[in-house]
Amino acid sequence: MGLQSIQYILFLAVAAAVYLHLPRRGQPPFLLAASLVFYAMADCRYLLVTLGVGAFSYLCGRGIAWRGGAHKTAFVRLGVAGSLAILAFFKYFGFLETALALPFSIVMPLGISFYSFAAIAYLIDAGRGDCEVERNPLTYALFLTFFATVTQGPIPRAGALMPQLTREHRFDAARTVRALRLYGLGLFKMVAVSDVLGVLVDEVFGHWQSYGGWMLGLAAVCYTFQLYFNFSGYSELARATGLVLGLELPENFKTPFFATNFSGFWSRWHISFSSWLQDYLFMPLAWADTERLTGGRLRRLPPEVCVFIVFFVSGFWHGNTLPFVVWGLLQALFRVGEELLHRRLGKPKRKAPARVLWAKRAGVFALWTLSMVFFRMGSGAGTVGDCFGYLGGLLRGLAPARFAGEAYRAIYDGFYSNGLMVAGYYLFAALALALAFWLDARRCFRFRNAPAEETLAALPGAKRQAVYYLLVCFVLAGYILQGGGFGGSAGFGMYANF
Repeated sequence: MGLQSIQYILFLAVAAAVYLHLPRRGQPPFLLAASLVFYAMADCRYLLVTLGVGAFSYLCGRGIAWRGGAHKTAFVRLGVAGSLAILAFFKYFGFLETALALPFSIVMPLGISFYSFAAIAYLIDAGRGDCEVERNPLTYALFLTFFATVTQGPIPRAGALMPQLTREHRFDAARTVRALRLYGLGLFKMVAVSDVLGVLVDEVFGHWQSYGGWMLGLAAVCYTFQLYFNFSGYSELARATGLVLGLELPENFKTPFFATNFSGFWSRWHISFSSWLQDYLFMPLAWADTERLTGGRLRRLPPEVCVFIVFFVSGFWHGNTLPFVVWGLLQALFRVGEELLHRRLGKPKRKAPARVLWAKRAGVFALWTLSMVFFRMGSGAGTVGDCFGYLGGLLRGLAPARFAGEAYRAIYDGFYSNGLMVAGYYLFAALALALAFWLDARRCFRFRNAPAEETLAALPGAKRQAVYYLLVCFVLAGYILQGGGFGGSAGFGMYANF
């Protein structure tokens, strides 16, 4: 029951109708019960794991409040190490399964990467004094398992979300209108853009050896768009869910494809995760006291080393296959290379001409798209050799006639065996992408990345109504074009298993 499914819309409507009419003391327990039901309906096998991580980190948090000084630090370390150990066991058990030829396998619990990182952030913040230690176990359990964020974020911060969970919430018309705008936009991105592009991406990546360079390039670009609009759309559905219930969740994407360098890109892409890495990995590394390790005076790790470690860890966090490791190394290479280039040539002192900025955006997008071949292969059964084979294939079979034939065959074989439907597919995908990028460009350049729902509301009256109707029409058509009707888009988003 993904956040974009018809079932979820009904679930949210019922949950909100009850929640917003309960007395204040009854609201958190009800929302926790709804969250546990939601998770159990998705993957009841590992509900105990989710609750176990919550109970363990809760007790470590109470230990922080119970004992000060060195004991407080010990509880922080215990909680962080324990949470990481549980995450590593489920995330990387596949290595042991393959190496030892074990006769059984273990499926990774849904959303464990996200709620484990939320628990770690809570413990570190509590140890630093940046947030209060939560004494109510129900409130803490709700913080970790809230159904809008438990499967794939945004990764919540305790200091921002937990105080909201204990406040009284009532129906608010203006807030609900904001939520509807945001939900419609997220639904459009997931159903009309991401799911539709997935038809082409799955076909080409699944049979990449039989396609020429132009088609492989098109599929790589489409996958980049597919992942972005899927994950950003899901994040907007999560924010919309929070708004319906009176909760403000953090934004997770701010038009990353308009960034002119990788530093700017990562400050706009998966913001809750990149800021987590910044606060809980990069900063401790950058300010680490290495006196014990060096045996001499106090030294700091070079920023380039810290950046490299952060992105290397990011690759491991995303998956347990070698293509993900290579993807992380590529991101480290891009960022470290950028820092070294700025150190040697200096950062731009003034605003560059528009053509230079667009050239930079194109360069960032091209490098990101090439790296996403490793990401896509790592998500399936691909190897590093397959990734390099795919990239090598970009240089073969570049005849325009072959590209036209392959573009037709990819949809003809992977969708409906009808020439008119093939043309309709490409036209629909092009129009949906055009609308999506027009909304992103307007948000970036006119409103300086203000919240997405605000940029929709700021449209002039007639234009705003036209966009609303277009979003509805694209969503309805998208449910059909992605090949599964209204039930085909009911799964969780593409990031749910990372």
